[in-house]
Amino acid sequence: MPLHVLDHRTPEDIDQSSLTLTDRERTEVHALAEELRRSPAVGPVDDPRWLARVRQHSCRLPVRLLEALRTFRTEPGLGGTLLIGNLPIDAETLPDTPSVPDSVERRATVPAATAMLIGQQLGDVFAFRNEKHGALVHNVVPVPALADSQSNGGSVELELHNENAFHPHRPDLIGLLCLRSDHEGTAGTSFSSIRRARVLLDDADLAVLRQPRFVTEAPPSFRSGDATVAHRVLNGSSDDPDIQVDFNATRATDEEAAAALGRLGDALTEVASKLVLRPGDMAFLDNRLVVHGRTEFTPRYDGKDRWLHRVYVHLDGRRSLSHRIGPGPVLA
Repeated sequence: MPLHVLDHRTPEDIDQSSLTLTDRERTEVHALAEELRRSPAVGPVDDPRWLARVRQHSCRLPVRLLEALRTFRTEPGLGGTLLIGNLPIDAETLPDTPSVPDSVERRATVPAATAMLIGQQLGDVFAFRNEKHGALVHNVVPVPALADSQSNGGSVELELHNENAFHPHRPDLIGLLCLRSDHEGTAGTSFSSIRRARVLLDDADLAVLRQPRFVTEAPPSFRSGDATVAHRVLNGSSDDPDIQVDFNATRATDEEAAAALGRLGDALTEVASKLVLRPGDMAFLDNRLVVHGRTEFTPRYDGKDRWLHRVYVHLDGRRSLSHRIGPGPVLA
């Protein structure tokens, strides 16, 4: 099924990379995922032996998919997104959508193996010890107790943010694989690129956003009692900056910075797009360039609600060695 974009602009305007697998390519990916599911070394998805097999198997993905992943890794484009369609997800054979907090997938299912195959080909899939119990594959599902929260378990509108914007080793890339759509088929992932929004800001605001006049609050599970360190919202190249912000958790330290942050939010909203993922669609977002959110939707908590698998990817795992717990893929 083709990827479904809700936007008044053309795909050329949105400038996102996309690839829809042929049925033959879909079968090839399914065969690799099935091999991993039945692997004699199979244990939890987080088992180092299984991860080694995933890395090896990812080299056998269809050539067109490998080419698209390599291109996206090198140059994520103006929109900072890669959309892959027709992956081997059979919504009719899935178990009920989980509805409990901190839900994860530790079994080597075909969907989990598919997400890991693509993520490991792009870089190093990793996790945070204090998020989702340190699991590599997260379930993004509506949870009754979290319905009104600004979290992956909520169903209200989720504000634009970089994933784990507070953390020094936040993901470079985020992968979202759709197993099941919401009942109405309207829940959308919002995304917006600083490469598009930057041209809407004047030089004075850009200069303020490049100064350490902002703090981002960590969620309770990550707090260590230390004071939040002030940071820049725009980092790196002045012509092509990275962005670090969470519009629900980032605060300015003075009025001028607050005004600049507000205008940044307006600019990002103006150029934002919305993507409705269908079963078998996977979106990768460059978390250095793109902020994302979610539109409001109405879950029924009947076992058939919206269900995504989420994976985090570092392009260079060595940079986070000082935060890793042992030699594995989990960070403190």
